[in-house]
Amino acid sequence: MRGAAEDMEDVFDKRIAPILEKAMGEISDWPYFRALTPKGPGEVTVEGRPSVMAGCNDYLGLACDPRVTEAAAEAVRRYGASCSGSRSLNGTMVLHEELEHRIAAFLERPAALVTTTGFQANLMLTALLERGDTVFSDMSNHASLVDAVRLSPAARRRYRHRDLDHLERLLSAAGPDTAKLIVTDGLFSMEGDVCPLPGLGTLARRHGARLVVDGAHDIGLLGERGRGVAEHFGLMDAVDLQTGTLSKCFGSLGGFVAGPEHIVRFLRYTARPFVFTAAMSPASAAAALAALTVIETEPDRRQRVFNHAERLHNGLRALGYTTSPSVTPVVPVHIGDELLCLRAWQELLDHGVYTNAVIPPGVPSHRSLIRVTAQATHTEEQITRILDAFAAVGRLLRLVPRGAPDDYEPVDLIRPRHHATAPLPAESP
Repeated sequence: MRGAAEDMEDVFDKRIAPILEKAMGEISDWPYFRALTPKGPGEVTVEGRPSVMAGCNDYLGLACDPRVTEAAAEAVRRYGASCSGSRSLNGTMVLHEELEHRIAAFLERPAALVTTTGFQANLMLTALLERGDTVFSDMSNHASLVDAVRLSPAARRRYRHRDLDHLERLLSAAGPDTAKLIVTDGLFSMEGDVCPLPGLGTLARRHGARLVVDGAHDIGLLGERGRGVAEHFGLMDAVDLQTGTLSKCFGSLGGFVAGPEHIVRFLRYTARPFVFTAAMSPASAAAALAALTVIETEPDRRQRVFNHAERLHNGLRALGYTTSPSVTPVVPVHIGDELLCLRAWQELLDHGVYTNAVIPPGVPSHRSLIRVTAQATHTEEQITRILDAFAAVGRLLRLVPRGAPDDYEPVDLIRPRHHATAPLPAESP
């Protein structure tokens, strides 16, 4: 007979999602948690195998820029490896205050607060939400925004991706007496499309809602000066609060919240994810400061990213792949079936190209994709290698027709204003 303890439920009795378990059993080389080593601009080694890096969020190529890495190294020599405490106690350094001032000035916001991670920056939104409030969230928002809403006592209403009509119906149903918050990604990280900010701003004003935009993937990349989707649409004032990360265009690690001074001050003292977390490291703060200087002074990097993205989109479409709805350097190559997507990832790696295989829960079921990203530091030869690999794998796995399509619709990218393209500074040996 089983004892009483054997009949009890066990909190450790867990299994991962069936789709992942099935894939693990059928795919010999699992595409996740692979050890990568930077080899040079646009290149990595994957467990000793040289590859073109086509699956990295370092859009501007600053993570290994000598100016950024030297700033980080100097900060470690001067301040040490860690602050060893929260910002409110012993963790605030001059570097943090300087970075906050620079980010606020860059985004033309009254104030900013830097956090240890970008995920943490979005979790801070929980401090703004009370019982009786209602949050309206795009169904494709990043997990950090989703978790911020889940952890709050506010009611949650999810509107269909970029569907303004659906959002308006939900706003109207909420009534005039509830405090309302609309939250959205600026640039959606999996499929590369952007939020319909003009319509969101109009609905926010009409229904008395506040609008928060997470600029993790667009700040530094979109807009004339790289200030994100709000600048791209010329609607800086339509956004009440901006959040973002320093791990994409800034080539570092950390996050930030930028907006009205009284809100930033409120979050500084009341947001539990901030108050009870050790401060971002000196190296991360110094690297972000150096990267911000490059972003402000080298607009050609953004133009170069979009040039590479245009070639990737149109080259893949000419082969017969679908990359819509992206209008940015995030290039989704739609595969559909989960196992086929994982096999395509492995074949691409075998052809010397590292990409991202995105399967559920990262995307809905049967909408798996290979995520490709362009970087400013890619060369034309590297872009050619990426397209050649997709051509070979497409034929091998019958993902594309045998002959090139007779015609295809060229991508119409969201571009920063034109700047004469100048050579990038030489990398140190």
